[in-house]
Order: sequence, then structure tokens, then C-alpha cells
Amino acid sequence: MGDKKQKEAAQKKWKKVLFVILAVLFVVVMVVSSMGSNWISGLAPVRAGDQVVIDYTIYDTVGNPLLTSNQQLYTQLAQSGKGILYTKQLTLTANHSLTQGIFPVPVYSSKSGNWTNFGLFSPEYDALTYGIVGMRVNEKKSVVFTTNTSLSRLFSPSEIPYNLSSYQIGDTVAIGLSQNGTAANSSNAPFRIGEVSRISSAGIVVNFGYPNADVSIVSDTKQ
Repeated sequence: MGDKKQKEAAQKKWKKVLFVILAVLFVVVMVVSSMGSNWISGLAPVRAGDQVVIDYTIYDTVGNPLLTSNQQLYTQLAQSGKGILYTKQLTLTANHSLTQGIFPVPVYSSKSGNWTNFGLFSPEYDALTYGIVGMRVNEKKSVVFTTNTSLSRLFSPSEIPYNLSSYQIGDTVAIGLSQNGTAANSSNAPFRIGEVSRISSAGIVVNFGYPNADVSIVSDTKQ
């Protein structure tokens, strides 16, 4: 009789365990169903043609953050008095080249308190779209930009905001640019921040090249 009761107790115990397992599986199935196919795309790497949303931080030539979509990083640096531009997350088509010279992105400066447009050069934009291929959602990566003389511009005395004598080698300047890289007077023109590398009677040469950007994948919509 004792053995029979023990067997019945064991059976009841296993029934309870089986019930809990089935209940958990049911919840898992419901959660996965509500997520649709997004959870699968999050596991798969970014492929050419995917629509990808990224967080990114671009660094200047000495390794300081210049522009970021990371709100926590922006707030931290802005409160410490350091110059930093805040931008929005960027939506890219993976492995897609830019067909124009400059891609404008909205940026906010705590110093001016205004939103303006910052310009990404096409080599930088392309480096981002190529660099995200193979990454996964929430993955982070440093994308290297090609810094060369093509990202330097000569501005004549009539194109710069101050007198030529006001500039020195190493000065940081912000200049609005047209799509072909020349100075633009329009307030809507995207601007770049660069370093004066040469001064002559012909004007100033400004190097607009940046070394790299930290990128993280926010979402990946498969095509």
C-alpha cells in the first residue's frame, strides 16, 4: 500500500512538472508570435540592401567625440563644457554608395541651442554603409574613415568668415559647404568642422577628415 501511494505521489509530481513546462512553452510561443519575424532578423547578420538604423559617434583627429546620437554621451560631455554635437539615429541602406557629394544630417549644439545640418562626405557615408554589413542588432564596431587630401579644401579670402590674418595653423573652423565641396553662404548648407593646415595669400586649407566612427546596430529590416 505504501508503494502504491508513493507511485501515485510521484505521478502527481511529474504531472505538475509537465504542466509547468507546457505553460512555459505556451508563453514562449505567444511571445515569439507577437514579435513576428523581427527576432529572427536580429539574429541574422546585416546583408547588402537591408534597411539599417544605427547609433553612431564620430571622432575628431585627436580622438574626441565630435558628433553623437548617444544621448547619454552627449549629455555627459555637454554638462562638462566640452564641445559636442547631438544628432539623430541614422537610417542606411547597407552596402549602398552615396550618389551625392555630401549627405546632410541634423545636429544640435548646446552652445548655440539650435538645430542645423552637418555634412557627411560621401567617403564617410560609404564607409558606414559598407562597414555595417555582417554586423548584428546591438553589435558595436569602430568604422575607419579614409582620411586623405581629398577631404581638404582651399578657401579663398572671400570665402572665409574672418580676415585671413585672423587664422593660424591648427585653428578649428566651421564652414558651410555646397555639394561639390566649395564654400556655401546659405544658412541651410551643411557645415563641416575642420582644422587649418596651411595658410597663404591664396587663402586657407582646411582638413575636414575624421579618423573613425563607433557604430552600433539598432534595427535591421531585411529586404
